[in-house]
Amino acid sequence: MLKKGDKIPDVQLLNSKNESVNLRDYIGKPLVIFFYPKDNTQGCTAQACGFRDHYDEFLAYDASIIGISKDTPGSHEKVISKRKLPYPLLTDQKGKVLKAFGVSTYLFGAISARCTFIVDKEGVIQYSFREDIQIGKHITKSLKMLEKLN
Repeated sequence: MLKKGDKIPDVQLLNSKNESVNLRDYIGKPLVIFFYPKDNTQGCTAQACGFRDHYDEFLAYDASIIGISKDTPGSHEKVISKRKLPYPLLTDQKGKVLKAFGVSTYLFGAISARCTFIVDKEGVIQYSFREDIQIGKHITKSLKMLEKLN
């Protein structure tokens, strides 16, 4: 399980266009990684749209945002298009990245818990919150941590 002070892993995931993306490709600027349970559910849509609605605030800290779930690239593409998300959603269908980050799963591993990690520009985790707190707090807490890193 990854924690504060650990480097993000060198892992490949698929984006919504079915292209391989490495988490380490994001090193060089702050990164917000949020894990969420399922595309097109009420809470996950609210969370994804919350990050979208505050996207300019994240850009002010030169931060990138990525969302990760076990959903398929096709499902992610529909969400990105429908909700006009300006950041990528990545697929971890086998749950390897979820496991590496220590993200809990439910329903026999079918869906993940809601967790957010703040990573500095060197690729080191600086903050994480794993509790299923109010969805909007994932955004406000992320912005506060990015302010501290700046």
